[in-house]
Amino acid sequence: MLRYIGKRLLNYLVLLYVAVSLTYLLAATQLNPRALFALRQPPVPADIVEAQLLQYNLSDHVPLFERYWIWLSGVFRGDWGYSPLGVSVAEQIGNRMWVSLRLLLVGTLAGILIGVAVGAWSATRQYRLSDRTITVVSLLIISTPAFVIGHVAQMLAIGVNNATGTRFFEFIGETGEVGSYPLAWLVDRGQHLLLPTLVLIILGAASMSRIQRNLMLDSLGADYVRTARAKGLPQGKAVMKHALRTALIPTGTYVAFSVATMFVGATFTERIFSFPGIGQYGVDTITNRDINGIVAVTAFAGVCVLIGAILSDIMVAILDPRVRLA
Repeated sequence: MLRYIGKRLLNYLVLLYVAVSLTYLLAATQLNPRALFALRQPPVPADIVEAQLLQYNLSDHVPLFERYWIWLSGVFRGDWGYSPLGVSVAEQIGNRMWVSLRLLLVGTLAGILIGVAVGAWSATRQYRLSDRTITVVSLLIISTPAFVIGHVAQMLAIGVNNATGTRFFEFIGETGEVGSYPLAWLVDRGQHLLLPTLVLIILGAASMSRIQRNLMLDSLGADYVRTARAKGLPQGKAVMKHALRTALIPTGTYVAFSVATMFVGATFTERIFSFPGIGQYGVDTITNRDINGIVAVTAFAGVCVLIGAILSDIMVAILDPRVRLA
């Protein structure tokens, strides 16, 4: 098992290095940080602009591979560089990572668990009213863009606040006005997290329920489930012990990648609810021509995918007894 994981990890690390290096070369050749200073008023002297770009290893007057080597040497020391305006990329990633974690952890995990449960249950009631209702609602949610659902949720929250005369839902930013009562900071964070978490749960559960329903239907129609029922095994045990476990094998792969990539997978949600997370930072780096920031976000996303791949291999081995790892 450890040997297998080690070999897979080595392959993933090589792929990660190639992907991050290509991202750096592409960003360094296609983005022009010098343009950020072109419209400044009063105009910034060209020698000052050049000095700042040289300081942060962003000057296009330096050969590309020389800049790449300087950047790569810094990465090995834990230094991911700076933006054209002098903001530390490593600090931005470190701070925003925890913001994304607070926002996405509960919503992502709860959405997956609810989606798996609803999808498996609706598969056992195929073509009944409950199954058709869940199908219609799920497809409606999936076909609606995330930013639309987010804005609709905000309008409903405003209606609830106006109807109750309270500020139960707080949904702009990560924090707001903190009261003086005990644990006021915790209540404030909970209020700001409640609505975006509900949106993430709705989006995740809708898509996951469709995936799990289809997988569960395939398992319910398999020969081994019919054989178990013919031998007298109750339907509930046949579904839980045989059908559901088999259906969870591909789900485990999907879940592993979903949890690992959740940091960069909710850009719209972070934008709508003004959470300064990794997804929003990734968009800002492109807008601000931040070469080092773009590469750091790509590397962070690549590490997430790497972790998801390893978790996927482990989960499949646990769920599928046919898998034998050398």
